[in-house]
Amino acid sequence: MTMKNKLFFLSILVMMLVIACTQNAITGRNTLSLVSEDQMQEMAVTEYKQFLTENKVVSSSSNKDAEMVKRVGSRIASAVTNYYTGKGIGGELQNYKWEYNLVSSNEVNAWCMPGGKIVVYTGILPVTQNEAALAVVVGHEVAHAVAKHGAERMSQGLVQQLGGVALQVALSNKTAQTQNLFMQAYGVGSNVLGVLPHSRQQESEADKLGLIYTALAGYNPREAIPLWQRMEKLSEGQKPPEFLSTHPAEATRIKALEAQMPEALKYYKPIK
Repeated sequence: MTMKNKLFFLSILVMMLVIACTQNAITGRNTLSLVSEDQMQEMAVTEYKQFLTENKVVSSSSNKDAEMVKRVGSRIASAVTNYYTGKGIGGELQNYKWEYNLVSSNEVNAWCMPGGKIVVYTGILPVTQNEAALAVVVGHEVAHAVAKHGAERMSQGLVQQLGGVALQVALSNKTAQTQNLFMQAYGVGSNVLGVLPHSRQQESEADKLGLIYTALAGYNPREAIPLWQRMEKLSEGQKPPEFLSTHPAEATRIKALEAQMPEALKYYKPIK
């Protein structure tokens, strides 16, 4: 590839990235969006259905925990929908078809795909311990979906792939060993300096929004503090340093949640 062609390719790539950067209506910051919400939701429907067929779903008709998951999910979904409709941006949740399922697994986890496809693992319930703390977890995961963090991460991955291909072309006249060394450096550099800081930012956004969603649904957002204290105790000595983690360290997270709590409490009206 000639220098002229390289510059042309880079200019086209830069133009694509500039065009693809849009202001996120939920978070207010400019984000890279190479994947549409419709595409994300379409993929979510397929992946969610596949996941449920391959895992043991706990029936809400015969299990109190599964019933609780559906109740929490339903209340948060309703609160989030009403909240953004009132702000005039209800269209951000267009075509959301909420689903809430408890899955039997020892994994301490929960997630929400685009379009409101929620899964809670039974392994997280001993950590949440109560319905309000579960609402904090679900609110956090719903915030990821509503803020379109998944689309942002996919877009970042696509850019990395395009960049990797361009670098391989540029180094095509080098030895295979040189290429491998450089691509390894590129992978580490793009992870530590590119994707992971954004992921930590997304986690912080989800924490802040999740507190508000929890409060709007009628659950006490203060439960977030003891929840993450339990998470911290659970993960002691088992997590990598914060600068190489996609999640903030629990101590950092708790401090931020305490600072955000007064704002969240403005929305809190206990369930009667």
